[in-house]
Amino acid sequence: MKKVKIGLIGFGTIGSGVVRVLRAKRAYLRDKTGVDLIISRICDKDLKTKRQVKVSRNILTKSISKVLYDPEIDIVVELMGGIRPARDIILEALRSGKHVVTANKALLAESGGKIFDLANSLGLCVGFEASVGGGVPIIRALKEGFVANKIDLIYGIINGTSNFILSKMADDACDFKSALKIAQDRGYAEKDPYLDISGGDSGHKLSVLALLGFGVPVPPKDIYTEGITDIELSDIQYARELGYEIKLLAIAKRAGQSVELRVHPTLISRNHLLANVKGVYNAVFIKGDLIGENLFFGEGAGAAATSSAVVSDIVAISKCLHSGAKNEKCICFKKDVGDVKKMDDIRTRFYIRFSAIDKPGVLARISGILGKHDISIASVSQKERKTAKVVPIVMMTHEARERDMARALKEIDALTSIKKKTVKVRVEG
Repeated sequence: MKKVKIGLIGFGTIGSGVVRVLRAKRAYLRDKTGVDLIISRICDKDLKTKRQVKVSRNILTKSISKVLYDPEIDIVVELMGGIRPARDIILEALRSGKHVVTANKALLAESGGKIFDLANSLGLCVGFEASVGGGVPIIRALKEGFVANKIDLIYGIINGTSNFILSKMADDACDFKSALKIAQDRGYAEKDPYLDISGGDSGHKLSVLALLGFGVPVPPKDIYTEGITDIELSDIQYARELGYEIKLLAIAKRAGQSVELRVHPTLISRNHLLANVKGVYNAVFIKGDLIGENLFFGEGAGAAATSSAVVSDIVAISKCLHSGAKNEKCICFKKDVGDVKKMDDIRTRFYIRFSAIDKPGVLARISGILGKHDISIASVSQKERKTAKVVPIVMMTHEARERDMARALKEIDALTSIKKKTVKVRVEG
């Protein structure tokens, strides 16, 4: 029976989860795949903290070199996170003839092209199923299952923290700060949740999905990203009255010869498959020319779900080693779109909420400015009537250009009758 030896770098929550799965299911995986998976070495800078899984001290080390240059190790699993030194470690592992498995979406978003090019040139594999969606097998679906498809669009709810917060606000009628506090108390949000609530984490993952779906290498800094901190409970309630839910969507969308890449809060029809994805769950909606519409749904984070994805990559590479077949290309990108469309040029519908003094002529003034900038109103609702008080005015527009909307709102927000910055949310689906 073929034995495959694994070197693990990073023994935190996810690393411990991977070790636990490989040990608990060793016989099960051996019977199912014909490959015996052996944890040969575990490297971490902290070897004193107690983990939920016990391992022999003989395989523990603080030396990365003992993993990278051990001739018996076949696969290096990088679970330390961050850009540096993880990038250098993965590149050196490949140069040392090791296959690599990683869950590091930030690194792949920044340096995936270089990593994949090196792996291809050396006939080695890089598994990264756990980088997007946790236990949701979206990477393998795009790489293999949908390989014959021309992808038209990808919508992703790919950050469980933000989805939990928006779901909590919607279902329990609480404000953003309260929902965030609940998420932190339950361990769904970090003490510093910036990367999640700012949309940054979703931007990293969208970069990976865009590379797979459209062959477009785009660093996260070049992806328009907007978080959920400006969304108020009233916006969620108004959206529901209009037949929509608000979700933080990562969007990769074919637009003629270009592709749109953006992350932002989005109104999506309550009839859409994504509208009922709640809590910390992730979902990716894909539309292709052959498969039509597909939805992938499941737990997007946590040790168990992420370990499942990491182990699936280990098994896939191990089976290739066991068969003795020539390694396939790690990943081959076929760019079938032109450039990424500039955000200013994107056209979409908008939900807009103005905070205006309730007096004659204000609505007409707002409508006039929107019309001047080629923005057509689909519906308008003044939610309360309190003369001389600040009241919300909610509008839905027809399709308008992003640049025109930005200019119109800048002019409207400068009016003395507008008392707070206007909230705008784009509409999809």
